[in-house]
Amino acid sequence: MHRHIKRLKVHRNVLYGIVFVLLTLQIITFVSVSSQTTKIISDQDKIRGNLDNYVDEIKQENQVSVNEIIKIIADQKTDFSDQINLLKATQEDFSGIIENSVKAVVSVRTEKSIGTGFLVSPAGYIVTNSHVITGGMFVKIFDYDGQEYDAKVIGNDPFTDVALLKITGLFDSLEFSNSDDVQVGEKVIAIGNPLGLSFTVTQGIVSAVHRTGPNGLEDYVQTDVTLNPGNSGGPLIDKDGKVIGVNNFKLGNAEGLGFALESNIIKQKINEFVNKTLIE
Repeated sequence: MHRHIKRLKVHRNVLYGIVFVLLTLQIITFVSVSSQTTKIISDQDKIRGNLDNYVDEIKQENQVSVNEIIKIIADQKTDFSDQINLLKATQEDFSGIIENSVKAVVSVRTEKSIGTGFLVSPAGYIVTNSHVITGGMFVKIFDYDGQEYDAKVIGNDPFTDVALLKITGLFDSLEFSNSDDVQVGEKVIAIGNPLGLSFTVTQGIVSAVHRTGPNGLEDYVQTDVTLNPGNSGGPLIDKDGKVIGVNNFKLGNAEGLGFALESNIIKQKINEFVNKTLIE
């Protein structure tokens, strides 16, 4: 009997040991699984965060790409328009240039004379020759559409024969070219009001540069473009639609000997008149 009881105790202790071992294994397994689960969740969160960042980067890159494409298209559109005008000019057709330029050319009139001018700023600044307005009590401007404006004289320099006028409103304007880049032989046009005939266009070439004028300045472009009374103060325009000079005078009754004051001198005078950099 005593042996039997002792054997039962041994069996019970063995059973307790097995249960303890099993519980320990379960606890270890649970802790391990919990740790792995936490790590998996953490890794998933990191992956999700990285994925969100990647998606945001893709969106930003795509937006940048779209913006770049839009800019490229806009630039190409501008370049294409410039190329069309240049192509017309190189094929002896200034129609594209004229269409864009003539709206910025005006007729300048006083009670004593008539001439031409052109807008050099959207704010209504107009360049013409000094002799066109000299002696006049008033100055009237007539634009391409026939609208009439009263002009204010901002500056007047008889020595260079340049005058700057101002009218009120917003207008199309012409840009100046660098007259140092003008080449002998390049094609040009003059837009003016010869003998009162509004907005007449004549075409020719540059015959010489840096010619000496009656004031002693070597700042005149010689051209064979036909100039007549009324053309004074009008723009001499190159194939890019930019002003290389202001038509100023011709020699005697000769044809094909016209002279225009170079654009760089005109820009300088304009900025002096307004006491600031109006024209770069």
